[in-house]
Amino acid sequence: MTQAWRMVARTHGGPEVIAREEFDPGLPGEGELLIAQDAVGLNFIDTYFRSGLYPAPLPTPIGAEGAGHVAAVGPGVTGFAVGDKVGCAVGLGAYATHRMVRADQTVRIPDAVTTQDAAAMMLKGMTACYLAEDIVTLDAGQFALVHAAAGGVGSVLVPWLRDKGVLVIAHCGSAEKAAKVDAEHSLYGSFDSLAFAVREITGGRGVDVVYDGVGKDSWSASLASLKRRGLMVSYGNASGAVPPISLLELSRGGSLYVTRPTLFDYIATPEELARTAERLFDRMARGVVRTVVGQRFALADAADAHRALEARQTTGSTLLIP
Repeated sequence: MTQAWRMVARTHGGPEVIAREEFDPGLPGEGELLIAQDAVGLNFIDTYFRSGLYPAPLPTPIGAEGAGHVAAVGPGVTGFAVGDKVGCAVGLGAYATHRMVRADQTVRIPDAVTTQDAAAMMLKGMTACYLAEDIVTLDAGQFALVHAAAGGVGSVLVPWLRDKGVLVIAHCGSAEKAAKVDAEHSLYGSFDSLAFAVREITGGRGVDVVYDGVGKDSWSASLASLKRRGLMVSYGNASGAVPPISLLELSRGGSLYVTRPTLFDYIATPEELARTAERLFDRMARGVVRTVVGQRFALADAADAHRALEARQTTGSTLLIP
């Protein structure tokens, strides 16, 4: 095996704390697989572990999402063989040429999907899956507001919802990004006027659900855009963590509901993981959602990729190539 190396955060901070180090992955133990990775997916959650917003021991291996081929199979593993095309979007340590993973946290990638497409889509696509399918049942004709609609999750969630017949109001940070989103309504610009625009579109009613991965900056606009008894799904903190809220605020907004979900609670068992991956790969195969890789960086340039992501200079998915 060629020399393995990975990118880690030696301390918490900005992108400059990311450093390259060589390591020996060793042989897989009971129930484990060693994956030789072809591509790694960049996600905003990676910045949370790097910055320390999400605690993890130092030095912190970065990244959850990667895909490649099985290089070695540990004792007790069934259903996988050396050479199989696989992906994993659970745990840390994806920013690496080789990665040791649990077999029950690994998904087989179908022939119709490339490893680069899988690495670009798994975490975002499985997030879109549980947001659209598992949190709330939306029927055709209902309204959803999707923030950061041109971003990684948004660019998957919008077509997924539209395939269900949901009427999507997309919101982006710029006119350029908004023009790339195929939705019933594609808005952009300041959050200050967003709720007014949403009310105009919905005849004053508001949307049934808001999917908000932005966080602090969009919080007030999101609540103000909801219908009576609407649901706020706050699933990310791209602009910073949402400040403490008062339950009276939800009451005054119209008996609103709020949830702060995370993907890992929706793929907590091997069966849930397999089902979620199956639904994603099905929609990829049918062309409902398409892998759009907006940019590629060398894995060694992960710090530059983080800078671009945090500056909102990326569109679609971003790949890191070992």
